[in-house]
Amino acid sequence: MSRRDAGSRGATLMWRTDQLDDALETGGAELDPERSETATELVAKVRERWALKGGRTVVALAGATGSGKSTLFNALVGEEVSRIGARRPTTSTATAAIWGGSEDPSELLAWLGIDARHHVAGDPETGAGDLDGLILVDLPDFDSTEEAHRVEADRILARADVFVWVTDPQKYADARLHNEYLAPLQDHETVMLVVLNQVDRIQEEDGADRIKADLRKLVAADGAGDFEVIGTSARTHDGLDDLKGAIGEVVAHRNAAEQRLVGDVKGTARDLLEDVGDDEARLDPEADRQLVLALEQAAGVPVVLDAVQRDYLRQAGNHVGWPFTRWVSALRPDPLKRLRLGDNPAAITPVDVKTALGRSSLPPASPAARSAVDLATRQVGEAAGAGLPPRWADAVAQAATPHTGELADALDQAVMNTPLRARNPMWWQMVNLLQWLLALVAIAGLVWLVVLGLFGFLQMPLDVPTWGPFPIPVLMLAGGAVFGLLLALVARALARVGAGRRRQAIEDRLAGSVAEVAREHVSTPVSRVLERHKVTRQQLQAAAR
Repeated sequence: MSRRDAGSRGATLMWRTDQLDDALETGGAELDPERSETATELVAKVRERWALKGGRTVVALAGATGSGKSTLFNALVGEEVSRIGARRPTTSTATAAIWGGSEDPSELLAWLGIDARHHVAGDPETGAGDLDGLILVDLPDFDSTEEAHRVEADRILARADVFVWVTDPQKYADARLHNEYLAPLQDHETVMLVVLNQVDRIQEEDGADRIKADLRKLVAADGAGDFEVIGTSARTHDGLDDLKGAIGEVVAHRNAAEQRLVGDVKGTARDLLEDVGDDEARLDPEADRQLVLALEQAAGVPVVLDAVQRDYLRQAGNHVGWPFTRWVSALRPDPLKRLRLGDNPAAITPVDVKTALGRSSLPPASPAARSAVDLATRQVGEAAGAGLPPRWADAVAQAATPHTGELADALDQAVMNTPLRARNPMWWQMVNLLQWLLALVAIAGLVWLVVLGLFGFLQMPLDVPTWGPFPIPVLMLAGGAVFGLLLALVARALARVGAGRRRQAIEDRLAGSVAEVAREHVSTPVSRVLERHKVTRQQLQAAAR
């Protein structure tokens, strides 16, 4: 194996590990706490194991009490290294046998927590042979009556590179072996061996083959893989060479540690995929529209629009009304100023308005309006969280439910910062000029008549020009007044149309401002949760692929 190949495989492992780690960080509290804790421990284990460079392969012999595991271990080593006795459980602590001396195993064994170590003497000419780099570990029985023994076995199994499952003709179908140990290892087929030990005790002629076939079916049913079961006898050494050859083949590839860890990462990521959905829902446009409508009611937009319409008519009256009655309009209060809205006479910025005024004088939202907002936000959350697991759906619902006080302030500021007036129409100026011309004509006619009356009183009659049968001063007075009033009536009708258009324009502005509040306080937080879910799902899928 070249260094380049090792680096490539390591990059694949660490890439998967980084994807898993990032998914844990992105998913956060929306992932199952127990599975998240397991995955966090795995990430730490992978990085610790990968930091222990080298080509050593840790192979763990695991089996139930009475399976002859320790006897098989001694037979593989060629010496009585692991203690065997009549009383059970006999193996209380793990024992390691080390083949090859070119690489110091101390750091790896310290990480494994194994103190009992034995260096196997290799062939004087060939050294350790095919087992060079092997660390064979005899574990305590995983079904021991002593809890400390079971804990020790599980601890080292969690850190071993290769599993050799040793069973016997009496316990090969043991539920604990299959349910607790083999079933979870569906991603570890390349780093597992299955051994049926004590085949010498089987009396039937084809009994060993039948049990091995049965054991192979059971392991396949566990989902752990399709294995050629190795039959062995530690007493007669039957099958010992086959087992050594299988172990040697795994050790020779020098990639068992990576394959084991890749299997762990894939399995853990697959478990965590149960905590995310297959896809993400989308924000429902209709739910968003209903939310904006509810927020408009809560923000008092209808009240503002009524004030905008009245303000337009008031200003129109000041510009195009009959000049002799405009003072009446001037006495009417400004409907926008009463709400602390509209143009500011000091021409300060919206930020200054927010700071100086704080809040508008709009009435607070009614209970019905608040209930409508609650219903609308709930509908947004339900639509966006449809199909997601409960934790993610709850996170979406929570994101779609902003704090009532913050939302009310945001709506108020949105209304305050929205321009509620626009440039006056050009026709106002034209009508205003015409009104003043008509007013001047009427005033001139009135003055003319007064002068004529004064001269008549002083017995100094003057000739009065006429137009047909009517004196021109009378025509000027009457015409200026009548045409001015008629023009005011027509202008008032046009102003009503203009007020409706102004209302619609300002309604569009306010709808945009309220929609921005909805995006900032509801849609965007919900989208962030959905994006986190998407990223988490993609990262877990990448790690499990």
